[in-house]
Amino acid sequence: MACALALTIACSSQPIVPTATPFPTPIPTSTPAPENTGIVTLPGDEGVHLTPVEWWYFNGHLEDVDGREYSFHFVTFLTVTPDGQVPQLMQLGWADHEEDVYLDGEKAALVNEQEPTTNRFGFQVEGWGMTGDGADYGFDFNIGDYTLELTATSQKPAALHQGTGLVDLGVAGMTYYYTRPRLAIDGIMERNGAVEPVSGWAWMDHQWGDFSVAPVGWDWAGIQLDDGSELMVSVVWDTSDGTPVITYGTYVPASSTGTAPANGAAASIHLPGDQIRWSSTGAWTSPVTSVEYPQGWTVAVDSLGLSLQLAPSSKNAEFTETDYVPVTYWEGAVDVTGFADGKEVGGKGFVELVGYDENPPEIIGQEQ
Repeated sequence: MACALALTIACSSQPIVPTATPFPTPIPTSTPAPENTGIVTLPGDEGVHLTPVEWWYFNGHLEDVDGREYSFHFVTFLTVTPDGQVPQLMQLGWADHEEDVYLDGEKAALVNEQEPTTNRFGFQVEGWGMTGDGADYGFDFNIGDYTLELTATSQKPAALHQGTGLVDLGVAGMTYYYTRPRLAIDGIMERNGAVEPVSGWAWMDHQWGDFSVAPVGWDWAGIQLDDGSELMVSVVWDTSDGTPVITYGTYVPASSTGTAPANGAAASIHLPGDQIRWSSTGAWTSPVTSVEYPQGWTVAVDSLGLSLQLAPSSKNAEFTETDYVPVTYWEGAVDVTGFADGKEVGGKGFVELVGYDENPPEIIGQEQ
């Protein structure tokens, strides 16, 4: 995700987990780079670092055998409190596009016994599960009338953002950040007693580090184009006055397959803010919170010949069922159309919007 909800967790007050209180401020420490190189190294860094803030985020687009479409985002946050506690928070957003259903939920626990790991991770909280090792992933979750058991296999090496995987977010601090941009996903879905296979594509983000508690908001998009390429765009601002903090992106060419470089990363292209044009075409006001979010987006990267339109699959994708973070956010699937090097292209993606419930700014990109 752009900066991730872990930033909002980091701004919250002390909890008594798992009661309905916010997550705490993490320990402010200096987080060294893997092997002091300043570069993410995979698959080792797939595991748990026990830094002040860390998360593993997935989104996915699924179809059943009749072509009905579903989407989800599923994320695990780990933080470390000043007294050494390790709270864990899992959040899930699920959409049934045929039925125009959006459901969200979360589960929390203290995992003080958690140790750092290399190469792999695994989490279980009250029937929800998430595992992965850089090649294969597994998810188990249930919400409303839906129960899912899914497996996913990475189809490309990881993309290290800003070239090395060490991202400078200005006033928000430094973070390690990589993406596995295309995972083939399948499994079974049980709904109202009926079990049926589902399949599709997923996206994975892993981010960790020592974040500041700066008040920031962001627009983030992860896009999978049907020509086999992927695009991540992140626009971050200061929520107190809308001042731009950083805009950046990463493009993964369709040809980024096969053997990865020595650090396990894809041959991706870093996009500074002056190469990205991002804007919204409309707005949607939540009937629950009265927060107004932009809806419908255009993104252009002239250096790549990209001109894309992102249309929300469902406007109502606001995550409100939270007892542990202080803000609501919008996180939903988008349908992508447009042009790449003069040729028509389509695809799927996800957009995340955070900060609009405090001081909605204008969406702007700038050079970083």
